[in-house]
Amino acid sequence: MSTFSSASHLRRIAISALLLATCALGGCSSIDRLSQIGEQPKLSAIDNPTTQPGYKPVQMPMPKPEVASYNPNSLWRNGSRAFFKDQRARQVGDLLTVTVNITDKANIENDTSRSRTNKEDSGISDFIGAKTITQANKILPGRILTADSTSSSEGKGSVDRKEALQTNVAAVVTQVLPNGNLVVEGKQEIRVNFEIRELIVAGIVRPEDIQSDNTIDSTKIAQARIAYGGRGQITDVQQPRYGQQVMDVLLPF
Repeated sequence: MSTFSSASHLRRIAISALLLATCALGGCSSIDRLSQIGEQPKLSAIDNPTTQPGYKPVQMPMPKPEVASYNPNSLWRNGSRAFFKDQRARQVGDLLTVTVNITDKANIENDTSRSRTNKEDSGISDFIGAKTITQANKILPGRILTADSTSSSEGKGSVDRKEALQTNVAAVVTQVLPNGNLVVEGKQEIRVNFEIRELIVAGIVRPEDIQSDNTIDSTKIAQARIAYGGRGQITDVQQPRYGQQVMDVLLPF
């Protein structure tokens, strides 16, 4: 009976160790995926970006604040950005549309070649008439140091990359910096059958760069962070298995 209990205990330990190892290799997400077999991937909940784990307010170099001053009988206030108030995004919680228009093309080719040959030769051939002395010829070597070295290297590299992404995404103002610039962040999820496409845009914009229709081009976003990807059945098939990824990291060959 004790033998059976010991075997059951060892079996439970082995299963626990297997589960821990599976989670360590990323299997925790696999367990979640197993529970969603036959179901469509779930959309993420709409959350406040500032409450997400890892969120940090943006800090940038700021000019000294200017004290607003008013002139008598004047409709203009010093430091104002515009004369009439408009509906463009300007404070926390306001929305604006980011026009993502990325068309990149890079073609780089490098060719490097280097070669060097060195030779060192030093010794004693005749030291005060040593050649005439028989015993001296046996003691004194003909060459004390002889060294040769040859090195060469050749390297070639090329980059041919083309990227194109055109879409729109609505972003929300999450922070207003002291100089008036806006920190924006937007996320869009689209589910088609069993695949979810994600688009994330974040960065810093100037209110002056926002168009009258409350849109801004992605090329005018400072510290831009744009991510386009997805998750679902198609993405799973395109990814290598966990074991293959681990072997790619560990194997030195």
